[in-house]
Amino acid sequence: MLFEDFGLDKRLMSTVEHLGFAEPTEIQQQAIPVAMTGQDLIASSKTGSGKTLAFILPAMQRLIKNRALSKRDPRVLILTPTRELAKQVFGQLRLFTGGTQFKSVLILGGENFNDQVKVLEKDPHFIVATPGRLADHLTKGHFYLNGLELLILDEADRMLDLGFAKELSLINNKADHRKRQTLMFSATLDHAQVNEFAMQLLNKPKRIAIGAAHSEHKDINKRFYLADDLAHKQALLTHFLENENYQQLIIFTATRADTQRLATELAEKQLSTAALSGDLTQGQRNQIMDSFAKGQQKILITTDLASRGLDLVNVSHVINFDLPKHSEEFVHRIGRTGRAGNKGDAISLVGPKDWLSFKNIELFLQQHFSFSQVDGLVAKFNGLKAKKVKTANKQPQQKTANAKASTKATKAKVKKQTLFTQDAGDMPVLRRKKALPTSEIDKQETPEID
Repeated sequence: MLFEDFGLDKRLMSTVEHLGFAEPTEIQQQAIPVAMTGQDLIASSKTGSGKTLAFILPAMQRLIKNRALSKRDPRVLILTPTRELAKQVFGQLRLFTGGTQFKSVLILGGENFNDQVKVLEKDPHFIVATPGRLADHLTKGHFYLNGLELLILDEADRMLDLGFAKELSLINNKADHRKRQTLMFSATLDHAQVNEFAMQLLNKPKRIAIGAAHSEHKDINKRFYLADDLAHKQALLTHFLENENYQQLIIFTATRADTQRLATELAEKQLSTAALSGDLTQGQRNQIMDSFAKGQQKILITTDLASRGLDLVNVSHVINFDLPKHSEEFVHRIGRTGRAGNKGDAISLVGPKDWLSFKNIELFLQQHFSFSQVDGLVAKFNGLKAKKVKTANKQPQQKTANAKASTKATKAKVKKQTLFTQDAGDMPVLRRKKALPTSEIDKQETPEID
């Protein structure tokens, strides 16, 4: 199948050919025809599969071919969970809107509120935004969604996990009319809250699932190494940086403190390094990512802030200095390499504090991983044994009724231990924060990324 088989406007086809897109990916082949019919859609596919183009092309085709429902209201709204992903989507959208009459704006938390009011007053056709800040503008009446034609939710599961259910409901209600089309993309369709929201937002949607969330990425070579402690991890990291043949490399850590510490140490070794964490301002983050994307640094050290959405084709290696708390984040982390048909390497260091995360990743991916070794850096640590479930000793049949009651009470107090009820990773699990009321969003930094 070719892009020309979709029946796209010749101006769109010219841009597709100019950008060098040859054959559509599987998600594009299945999602684009459905979206172009005007039907609601809920779709899942693995990271790096090309889903951004799967909704940008139908959106552009709609605006080119159809008359606007309103002269002032935005026609297309694209919501993403993080500022970095919003910037990525906006950049790809601009490749198609450039040289056309269609205006697009980017609305993010952490950036100047009044400047955003001014660009919204110019009646843009496209808005790419994070939910918190957009809901704030909508509540204050800085724009309206009465004429919205297409609502697109990119990585809906992540938006719900970050606590934006209230904002998404507000946005949906403000644009609730029968002519609106909704496209929802999620890493998985097994997310209970995603399915619940799909029933609220979508009208008889077509469901598309390209692979499972745990399906293997064939372009990524996964390697795991045991480590005794932090110093051992440090020695292994030094070995890989000195011996791996990499173009660009991303190192994922568990904490902001480790991110800055490693960045300082690598910089002292004259390695070209940048550090990205949530305590930076949005302007600083933008500058760091733009610089890394242009190849001005070879190494990026970050928390899960950069695990989703960023399309960095020169990243040949990913190193998990610490394993992530949630298994699905492992998939997104390693998905920063092996993109656009390129091969990638994902190296993960597994210490005692990472062991339960490692076992959960095996369960999530439905795979068993063996450990590689580095000569001279072989770990003494060889894994942790699963805790056995405590059981009460059986009493003889002759025991009294009171003894039986006592035994039952003892059994009731025993707590069952499993991998998923124990703590995993280097940091304690944080309880999901409730979404801030929209009236409070402009009073503090919006929580799009942390």
